[in-house]
Amino acid sequence: MVVQGRRGRGAAFAAVACGAVLAGALTAGCSPDGVAADDLPPTGSAVDEVRRTADALLRAGGARIRSTMETVSGGTRVAIRGTGGYDFRAGRGELELVLPDPAGERGGPRPPVTEIIAPGVLYMKNRGAGVPADKWVRVDSTSLADGNLVTGGATDPLTAAELLRGAGQVTYRGAQRLDGVAVRHYSGTTDIGAAAGVASARTKPALTAAEKGFTTRRVPFDAYLDEAGRLRKVRQSYHFANGSAKGASVTSTTQLGDFGRKAVVELPERGDIYAGKIAATGR
Repeated sequence: MVVQGRRGRGAAFAAVACGAVLAGALTAGCSPDGVAADDLPPTGSAVDEVRRTADALLRAGGARIRSTMETVSGGTRVAIRGTGGYDFRAGRGELELVLPDPAGERGGPRPPVTEIIAPGVLYMKNRGAGVPADKWVRVDSTSLADGNLVTGGATDPLTAAELLRGAGQVTYRGAQRLDGVAVRHYSGTTDIGAAAGVASARTKPALTAAEKGFTTRRVPFDAYLDEAGRLRKVRQSYHFANGSAKGASVTSTTQLGDFGRKAVVELPERGDIYAGKIAATGR
């Protein structure tokens, strides 16, 4: 998620993350919209409410997903936005990611990247940088320094929810409305290592890898839960060294809705996966 061509941890991120700096303005917001604080009161302790949201998503089955990933690195700010669907019971999702235009490059917007997230693996199509248009790039997400929390340009929604199992400091901010739905707003910090210790077998390897990839294990978050305890929106902020003194900050925001929808995600066939070298770009 850094400027291409650098080496070290940042270069590893860039080689996989569609060859782009991830950053930009978060556009998904929620407004009080006249909702009184007692319209949707908390049902338990703030910490317990937040820690249980992954279980609520598993009960929900599937959902529609909208994501925004923002990175600030070396004074550069860029955004990647995605839309798609996710099957929480299968741990699979498919998103279409819209990449930012490279500074100074002509020829119009980049074509979107199709991304498939599955337990322990990430697939990307229309990856560019030497990959044929009809081929997929396959990456073992547990081999990534961040466990694919931010590398792919969109955070796996189930992993984002499982990360909240490590929440230790949580404050209830009151009731609001998000896309017309009453939600409870919580903010606080979660610990990647603590979350990895209690995560499900499906996401534990990714969180274990992520524990080593950032400069701090503590992740600030804002979470918006509906009356069923399901995440309607989660925003999490990360920081990694990126080979510089200032490092880079990444904010990942995921919005969820249309719960219960059937999200069928088919993994690419072996013959459709690119086996060649992925070229680094100099843009």
